[in-house]
Amino acid sequence: MYDVAIIGGGPGGYASALYAHNFGLSVALVEKAEVGGTCLHRGCIPAKAWIHTAEVFAEVASAGEFGVVTSAPQLDWGRALARKNAVVSQLYRGLQGLLKQRKVEIVAGTGRLGGPGMVDVVDAAGASRRIEARKVIVATGSVPRIIPGYEPDGTRIVTSDHALNWPARPQRVAVIGAGAIGAEFACLLAELGSAVYLFEVFDQVLPGAEPEASKLLTGILTKKGIQVRTGVTVDPPIQTGSGVIVPFAGETVEVDVVLVAVGRAPLTAGVGLEEAGVRLDRGYVVADLRTMLTDAPGVYAVGDIVAGTPQLAHAGFAEGIAAITHIATGNPAPVDYRAIPLVVYTIPEVASVGLTEQQAKAAGHDVVAHDHGLGGVGRAIIKGQAQGLVKIVSERGGPILGATVVGPQAGELIHELMYAVAWEALPSEAAAFIHAHPTLAEAVGETLLAASGRSLH
Repeated sequence: MYDVAIIGGGPGGYASALYAHNFGLSVALVEKAEVGGTCLHRGCIPAKAWIHTAEVFAEVASAGEFGVVTSAPQLDWGRALARKNAVVSQLYRGLQGLLKQRKVEIVAGTGRLGGPGMVDVVDAAGASRRIEARKVIVATGSVPRIIPGYEPDGTRIVTSDHALNWPARPQRVAVIGAGAIGAEFACLLAELGSAVYLFEVFDQVLPGAEPEASKLLTGILTKKGIQVRTGVTVDPPIQTGSGVIVPFAGETVEVDVVLVAVGRAPLTAGVGLEEAGVRLDRGYVVADLRTMLTDAPGVYAVGDIVAGTPQLAHAGFAEGIAAITHIATGNPAPVDYRAIPLVVYTIPEVASVGLTEQQAKAAGHDVVAHDHGLGGVGRAIIKGQAQGLVKIVSERGGPILGATVVGPQAGELIHELMYAVAWEALPSEAAAFIHAHPTLAEAVGETLLAASGRSLH
């Protein structure tokens, strides 16, 4: 009898397993493939390894602007792919070692709820095993969504799962979906020399983001040569001997490959959830977000499968901590979803936390918004990356509600504003702290000054 059985070894699952050692809980972690899940093997880590390759390529290509004379860079796709694999392998070995150190038993196979306190596991050879535990955490993650007519074949029509392992750079790519995944792939492929067409059914790149950020990023992507088409739907593809024709809005483009990046769907089928009494909403698990408990006694859910929460690895980490804390202590330790940062790893990055201006207004706040561009920020000019902005949304006379950063290292800068949102800081309180000069973070300080009614530059 284990204290906790976990179905799924991705970020939510392995974070739960690792955190359990703080309370001396015995853990069985059921995983059908490799611990680390999509994030480590087919998502966050390998994608960002490719993006860093694109950043290095672009920086070398522009070296002459900084007085560094070099020949034009050439991309060795095979070496870049090997490096990506090495990064994943290193982190995978580290995770395996840490789980072993924490005495987590990894059970290979597909897990399914088998009744109160029971998980039935079937391994690749068909052998079955029943695990008994006092509590069960379901963390089965998500899979790429598909759209009718664009079912992936792994060659001409692919998802991000396939694209991270392309054996060679595709010459012409249509990316369907301009959310985080689609925008990132479009950006890195364009930087590496592919002709890219980016399609989005909504009226802006990064739907839901601040319009100013989306407009700025769209301009940057266009300058990279990406053909951006928003507010359009694509019709079923026409396969040819040389590629794929994508019809849209009375036009067509022919490409070598189509990357479908229209989001991710919860992986909840076949887990025995409804039979166990777990309530689902359009495939997502309904859970008490204070504790991560589902409607089934003793069954928790964390990660991408949870209804109404962001599909982010770090959200899964936090939900795993919340679930284990409740299991061990009986006390809720809810995740503060208001202050979870979202980073889109385009070049430059787009990061946000809290409410956008539109969301804040819809929630009934009396909103004041201020933004500051990077055009006058010394460090950004020095780096040759002065396209960007910081936008802060606050309650009139009240705390900071949200923020967005576009620019180099936006994913790092947003954490300063994460604290401001989480601690409900007033703009004047946050503006009182001094930012070093010259830094990119000065743009945050300048925006806080403006938001407090005392702008400087």
